[in-house]
Amino acid sequence: MKQEVISRMHQIMNKEQILTNLEDRMTYAYDGTMQTGVPGVVVFPRTTRQVAEALRLANREKIPVYPRGAGTGLSGGSVPEQGGIALVLTDMNRILEVDTGNLLAVVEPGVVTEALQQEVERVGLFYPPDPGSLKSCTIGGNIAENAGGPRALKYGVTRDYVLGLEVVTPTGEILRTGGKTVKNVTGYDLTRLMTGSEGTLGVVTRAVLRLIPRPQDVRTAMAVFATVDGAAEAVAEVSRRGILPTTLELMDDVTIRCVENYLHMGLPVDAGAILLIEVDGFRPAVDEAIITVEKVCRELGATGVEVAAGPAEREELWRARRAVSAAIVQLKPTKISEDATVPRSRVPEMVRRLKAIAQKYDLTMAIFGHAGDGNLHPNILADRRDPEEMARVELAVEELFRAAMELEGTLSGEHGIGSMKAPYLPLEVGETGMRVMRGIKAALDPNNILSPGKMLWG
Repeated sequence: MKQEVISRMHQIMNKEQILTNLEDRMTYAYDGTMQTGVPGVVVFPRTTRQVAEALRLANREKIPVYPRGAGTGLSGGSVPEQGGIALVLTDMNRILEVDTGNLLAVVEPGVVTEALQQEVERVGLFYPPDPGSLKSCTIGGNIAENAGGPRALKYGVTRDYVLGLEVVTPTGEILRTGGKTVKNVTGYDLTRLMTGSEGTLGVVTRAVLRLIPRPQDVRTAMAVFATVDGAAEAVAEVSRRGILPTTLELMDDVTIRCVENYLHMGLPVDAGAILLIEVDGFRPAVDEAIITVEKVCRELGATGVEVAAGPAEREELWRARRAVSAAIVQLKPTKISEDATVPRSRVPEMVRRLKAIAQKYDLTMAIFGHAGDGNLHPNILADRRDPEEMARVELAVEELFRAAMELEGTLSGEHGIGSMKAPYLPLEVGETGMRVMRGIKAALDPNNILSPGKMLWG
């Protein structure tokens, strides 16, 4: 990074908001993937004005800028592979407003997702999006990725709760989209365009988020199946019976054994799969729904169904699911986490295809995820120091993407495209889709400074 640029950045921000030492910069060279890239400088803006001035400087000098929240992403989206500026938004972390009358919150991008949830729950409200990294990930990152989570089955994903945004464009202009109303059909829906754009079209500096009343009651059950096929069939059957669970999570045999070895909590290591099912709402309806869920699971071959008697038991059941990512890396040092998604009725077939792919390429694959909305997380466990094994991993990943699309699904349900899936994006959106997206990108970012190399691969 040229010293002249660093000097100009010091005119925009205070000294403590800028990191230039290599040891400090290396901390921001990673996210939750294998991708790496050391930024030339790391900056921590605290106001929209500072973000705008930093982007204007970068645009004039044609310096790459990589917006970043907590760095928990699983697609390489925030990794500064071309150096440049890491624009870290964690200092913009204020909850500016919680409006109980209009059921909304106004927040800055660095607010941690769980902190927002806890704040609104104090006044009887609910912010449903719950990505797996909610204890550390930020609202800005959630908006950039259109993050989901287990509750997406019933409540939807981040975009369903974004009413309005303040965004700084790559050229340093401040754009305001949407507002505080649920209904708004004024012009193009720029709010939705920015939501899920992965930091390639603008930097979110403020968000207006929709809230809903907190559910009155929650019940949770864990069903054990002898085979993963049986569990997958139960996923589809629960929906056919008219039950819309809050969450419907799947863990296959590989995942179960890893979690039990990690937590020693008494999980059935001889089981083929486990379903974790949660329903919420008004108490009488919840009681009826959990009875139906238990009945469906037993009809589809569940060898046991445990219904949590209270919050402590519910938390114990969830402990197994939350430990999955940490547990499976005990098998091998390299984890390739994918999130190919299919319609929920195709989940049984997708699970069979994934098992066949793992066997074909002689790879260890843990299958888990949000089976209720078809969002599976096939995680391939390998060792990146073994080039022959990694070559097989690459073939397997492409085949699982093709399997998802053949089953009317998508490359990514919630992790995003970033740089990890960018080479495969044309497989799904086609030449016309790529041309349209590149046109949008060029209109907003003529010098291609914002997250270059992400999503659109160039």
